[in-house]
Amino acid sequence: MKIAEEIQEKPPRPSRLEGLGIRAMRATDAEAVNALANMPGHRYGTLRLPHARLEETRKWVESPTPGNIALVATYEGQIVGNGGINRFQGRRSHAASLGMGVHDDFVGRGVGSALLGEMVQVADDWLDIRRLELTVYTDNEAAIALYRKFGFEVEGRLRQFAFRNGEYVDAYSMARLRV
Repeated sequence: MKIAEEIQEKPPRPSRLEGLGIRAMRATDAEAVNALANMPGHRYGTLRLPHARLEETRKWVESPTPGNIALVATYEGQIVGNGGINRFQGRRSHAASLGMGVHDDFVGRGVGSALLGEMVQVADDWLDIRRLELTVYTDNEAAIALYRKFGFEVEGRLRQFAFRNGEYVDAYSMARLRV
């Protein structure tokens, strides 16, 4: 059974989460972030390989790149999503890339909207980012719809962008410009 089919077979869940929080990622979050990255649905939408090692995740969480923002979404004490802003340097200091993912059991419950909303607000109001960029697989319709809701537009198609689950898949390059 393909991972995409496994994800689609899950039963429906209540829509919105009351009490969802967004905060800066902490060094103590490494284990929970690693568990999140190893979920089939979360991994399916990223460039991560299966079986992410805790040591690698811990090194990434404990040694952030200066100027970048790393966030987690929490619900009832559990990390249910993560996202980050990676600002470019030099002549591209007006631009940044975004990445994010949501816990498999919390997809469609507002976690992605909350994370993306916070990242866009920080980029606009605190970092003066004019151009936000991201890459998304062309078959990730829910993510594409979310990004469009926040003003991102498809700028191009990246053919055979990545090897995933035994085949090459395309991705869209999307961006949001603040003028």
